[in-house]
Order: sequence, then structure tokens, then C-alpha cells
Amino acid sequence: MTDTVTVTAATRAVVEEFLVRLAAGSPEHIAELYAAEVDWYIAPNPAVPWIRPRSTRADIAGHWRELAAGQENDPAGTRIDAVVVTGPDAVVTGTLAGTVRATGIRFTSPFALHFTVADGLIVRFRVIEDSLAVAAACAPGPAAGR
Repeated sequence: MTDTVTVTAATRAVVEEFLVRLAAGSPEHIAELYAAEVDWYIAPNPAVPWIRPRSTRADIAGHWRELAAGQENDPAGTRIDAVVVTGPDAVVTGTLAGTVRATGIRFTSPFALHFTVADGLIVRFRVIEDSLAVAAACAPGPAAGR
């Protein structure tokens, strides 16, 4: 019988390390936590180049690079509300905030991240966020530069 407590603890350790690396901001260091092939999904949004599905560790490093180039995170407005882990699955919920570099427009969005971990690596990753809020902040127009 698989020891669910051990699997849960291992999953929690990977997710906690992900959060530490995410805060540090090194795309390649974050990507090292993912398997070589990953089932990654975020609903694509053509207005925001970094919001799209990915499938490899290199794609994932690219995501974190594109995200950092496209927006500045607001640590004061970003928070984690909950981390729930059961076996190989974990869900992290919270609010993210930032400013789109090209427009200077600030946004906030609730988020949920669903991780599946196997052999110490993230093999499945789902992002649920208000991508319309991010897309609106990316749109040039009268609100740009606020």
C-alpha cells in the first residue's frame, strides 16, 4: 500500500519549493521543478503572449521569462490564501497583482494553481486566473500609463 502521508509530504515539499523559487524569480530554477514533458494548461489569451499552454521544461522556463519581461509583480498585492495537499495533488489559491510593463496598467486577479507531482517533479500544472483582467491591462488605450 502506498503511504499517502509520505506522498502528501513529498508533494507539499515540491510545491513549497516552487513557491520559494517563484518568489526568487529565476525562470530556469523554477523550471527545474517540472518533468521534461509536462501537462501544463492555462487558457490561452492572444492579447497576453505568456498566457498559453506549455509542454516541456524549456517551454516552462520560457513562460517565466516572458512573464517577468511582460509584467512587474506587486508583492504587496500578491498573497497566498491556502495550500491544500492530498497525495500527489496540491492546490494553491490566492490573489496576484502586478503592472503590465508595456502599458503601466495595474491588475489584480484571484488564482488557483493545481499541481500533480510524481517522482519529485511537477508533471501536471493547471492555472486558473482572471486572464481578462491581465488582457485588459495589456491593451493599449486611454487607460495606458495609469
